[in-house]
Amino acid sequence: MAAEKRAFQAEVSKLLQIVANSLYSEREVFLRELISNASDACDKLRYLALTAPELAAEDSTFQITLTVDPDAKTLTIADNGVGMDAAEIEANLGTIARSGTEAFVAGLNDDASKEHGLIGRFGVGFYSAFMVADQVEVLTRKAGETAAWRWSSDGLGEYEIDDAEKASRGTAITLHLKADAAEFLESHRLRHVVKTYSDHISIPIVLTGQPAADDDDGAAEGEQTTDETLNQASALWTRPKAEIDAGQYTEFYHHIAHAFDDPWLTAHWRAEGVIEYAALLFVPSQPPFDLFHPERKHRIKLYVKRVFITDDCEELVPSWLRFVKGVVDCEDLPLNVSREMLQNNPVLGKIKAGLVKRVLSELSKKADKSADEYAVFWNNFGAVLKEGLYSDGAEHRDALLPLTRFKSTAGDALTSLADYVGRMKPGQDAIYYITGESYEAVAASPHLEGFKAKDVEVLLLSDPIDDFWISAMFEGFEGKQFKSATRGGTDLSKIDADEAAEADADKADKPEEKTSEALAPFIANLKTTLGDKVKDVRESERLTDSACVLVADEGDMDIHLERMLRQHQQVKEAAPRVLEINPKHALIKSLAAGASSGKNPQELEDAALLLLDQARIVEGEAVLDPLGFARRLSAVMQKAATL
Repeated sequence: MAAEKRAFQAEVSKLLQIVANSLYSEREVFLRELISNASDACDKLRYLALTAPELAAEDSTFQITLTVDPDAKTLTIADNGVGMDAAEIEANLGTIARSGTEAFVAGLNDDASKEHGLIGRFGVGFYSAFMVADQVEVLTRKAGETAAWRWSSDGLGEYEIDDAEKASRGTAITLHLKADAAEFLESHRLRHVVKTYSDHISIPIVLTGQPAADDDDGAAEGEQTTDETLNQASALWTRPKAEIDAGQYTEFYHHIAHAFDDPWLTAHWRAEGVIEYAALLFVPSQPPFDLFHPERKHRIKLYVKRVFITDDCEELVPSWLRFVKGVVDCEDLPLNVSREMLQNNPVLGKIKAGLVKRVLSELSKKADKSADEYAVFWNNFGAVLKEGLYSDGAEHRDALLPLTRFKSTAGDALTSLADYVGRMKPGQDAIYYITGESYEAVAASPHLEGFKAKDVEVLLLSDPIDDFWISAMFEGFEGKQFKSATRGGTDLSKIDADEAAEADADKADKPEEKTSEALAPFIANLKTTLGDKVKDVRESERLTDSACVLVADEGDMDIHLERMLRQHQQVKEAAPRVLEINPKHALIKSLAAGASSGKNPQELEDAALLLLDQARIVEGEAVLDPLGFARRLSAVMQKAATL
């Protein structure tokens, strides 16, 4: 067929503009990315050949070849892996298929990229070739097929696909190097890059062709060099830990995770006994862009006897450990294991239990060793780890709760539950918390006023999962129940405040007569006016500065949780709440005096509705009657303007 020109997906074009400008200083990482892709292609074919051996019959020895042509100024990276057909070329090279990549690109701009090195943290796979090449050609033939295809592009917005001839399966990527990338024609440079970034690849990486002369190998210009294997070509996870340095672990993480950040934690061990497996796992230092993708997929590759099986095995780790990357190599599964055989497999069940236990143990060690380092991890992945308290709470609660960290009213540093319990006041029998849309919103909530006056610490929770997991913690923590600061029935009078806090409270609120009798007519008026808009009207013990607040009655759903469920249409209507009023607030005192003296009933009705609207606004809820609210507010402002 005639060559066909096509335009890149918009997101790819934007990405290529950034990549082509070489914003990432270490351009050599392009070779790591292309070798990694070639390795994946060989792994995939090796697995397919277990059930369809004819796919690899023509050449069962897998290899990645680097070929240099100094005259043409080209570098070719070739593999004899699974190859691609026309549809796969379009999907893999014309669009961004990886989950989260589109969102990543949408958030990029040149300034942010230069300042924060986002390209360097993400990894752009095949497209990294355009950091060093002004023209890229891909020749590929899928295993089991005879048709071959050629893809080419200069990375400026279009690419071309044409049918071609290729004697064997696999993919060859030829880079026409830019003038300032001639270093990648030199054998010593290629050796260094492969040794640094790809020594762990279990498939031989062979340098062939006619590299440019260089001082290291002493080859004369034009002299034909022999084939040279550049890597150890053995699976890193099978080597003894004592033989592996930190740099090798880091580069293996880059390969396995397709990421550019360094691992925050590395765990490498071999389990022996009833079940034998090797595991090499990493916790990233940067959260991936698809961390909260709805599919919640993990990124751990399953091998059986060093043969890659799948990177989509849900039975290996729970979704709340999906940020963990790495490999697991099992000796006790058959090589021809199918996806159906993996489901509910008792061997995988035991491996999963071992992986979870080891990861949580390693996190616990980090938390004990360095609070600052652990705080970095928690800010990146704490919201995901807390999902385990909700989905697997009964099974892993005792291990997960000590690992949780929270912001609280005690200060800016994150706190553990153990530290919170250690700071509880005499008479305090619950761990108080408040949930909301953001840290800023919950920190400023009027619900906290009484707690602050008594110097009682409250956990400030703003992750969407918080409402769910904490409502399932029926057994609490170390015998202390969790209790929402937004619920009615909170009796702070039993808690002994610090002497300093009591002194401040005495200065702010001088002793007054009991307010119940004086408030009774006003409360009755509020109940009559508001009717079923509220569940009840009560005096508040929690308020010190605000006039009123809405609270959830004992046994009712927490206000923030209900709002989240309404947004997802799991709850149809909001339940009426209890309106608490502050008997010491000047406005409430004035309104109460007016109610006792028989003040204008219409003004009292307007005031009651305004108080309710005010409380709803503070809670992030819409007013019930926007036009009525505007009219009443205008009347109050007009009256104030005439004073």
